[in-house]
Amino acid sequence: MLTHLIAIIRSLRFVAHLCKGLAIALIFPYLQLSARRKILQKWSRQLLNIFNVSINFQNNGSQEDSFQGLIITNHISWMDVFVLNAIVPMRFVAKSDVRCWPVIGWLCERAQTFFIERGSARSAARVNVQLVELLKRGESLAVFPEGTTTDGSSVAHFHSSLIQPAIDAGANVFPMAIRYHDKLGVHSKVPAYIDDVSFGASLWTILTTRELHVQLVPTAALDAKGAERRQLTQQTQQNISVMLNSLHVSSVPG
Repeated sequence: MLTHLIAIIRSLRFVAHLCKGLAIALIFPYLQLSARRKILQKWSRQLLNIFNVSINFQNNGSQEDSFQGLIITNHISWMDVFVLNAIVPMRFVAKSDVRCWPVIGWLCERAQTFFIERGSARSAARVNVQLVELLKRGESLAVFPEGTTTDGSSVAHFHSSLIQPAIDAGANVFPMAIRYHDKLGVHSKVPAYIDDVSFGASLWTILTTRELHVQLVPTAALDAKGAERRQLTQQTQQNISVMLNSLHVSSVPG
């Protein structure tokens, strides 16, 4: 009973926060980059606070502006976007399906997310040209090379085409591992947006979870200038996989 009451209160706060986001989205694309970054970060942090999600960002002393380049992470949930934006505000590349999500899709579009049509080489090429230009300007961009979500227990195959813009722009690549867990450090599948789970069902599961923790851990940055695409992709995947495995092992009691 208490769990459902908490979920209802969170739901009301979530709707109010969503309405606030819709109002901001009307002017968001016309704001300066610095203002957009601050808004994204603040709104994302407030959203995670509503869900009672705490972030452990092991940045090793790095500042936000140290991550100018292509940020690459494993992909578990729609919540990954807000976790990343709460730390380093950025623009994302997402599947075109996201654009069709009620409300959230429109918000993502207004937040200047890049949408790629599934299986369309022409769509990917068009987006890549835009990404190269932004990377050359020093912006922070993020992609999920797995092309799908997992339950977070391991890292799936990376698609190398999504890393090509970093090579073309001569930018840095920042592999990061994301891991969700409960208060005891045990790996949690609560946020996993996989299989036939609907967005509504996923949202309700998160709303009814008392608390949730997420680790966001950068690995060593990689220089993409002159790199061979497949080799760079494999190195990125390996770095994230090793880090994720390490986080799982370190959380095992005893």
